[in-house]
Amino acid sequence: MIEGGDWARLDDVEALAQRAAEAAAAVADEADEDFEISVLLTDDAAIRELNRTWRGKDKPTNVLSFPAPEQPGATGPRHLGDIALAYETLVRESEDESKDLSHHFAHLIVHGVLHLLGYDHEVEAEAEIMEALEVKALATLGIADPYRDMAA
Repeated sequence: MIEGGDWARLDDVEALAQRAAEAAAAVADEADEDFEISVLLTDDAAIRELNRTWRGKDKPTNVLSFPAPEQPGATGPRHLGDIALAYETLVRESEDESKDLSHHFAHLIVHGVLHLLGYDHEVEAEAEIMEALEVKALATLGIADPYRDMAA
């Protein structure tokens, strides 16, 4: 769902989000799992409100992930949860870090899906695992390691 931001700048944003989500699932060994994810493409103001409401942080952020509880006995695809992305933050980070906008978008989708699959980066050991999966997923999409320049 697109609520705000100039997301039309990204060619076929829905297809890109799907490919990125599938890449994340594949590297997390969840490719055979039948699942669905809701994606909200919005602006900094809406993300700021979500971040304040659900995380107690009164500022915009690039991506938020909201895992869904498991539904015992549910049929059909498993709903993993929701991901929300902020357009202005995505553009600002892409420009500041000299990253292609579509590549950064794909990275944030991969990052969000991995969160929905239970990965986190609060502890250094977990961050290393999650980042390695992100790099692997992005490589399948032809996208370079987004952490390479950050390490230098």
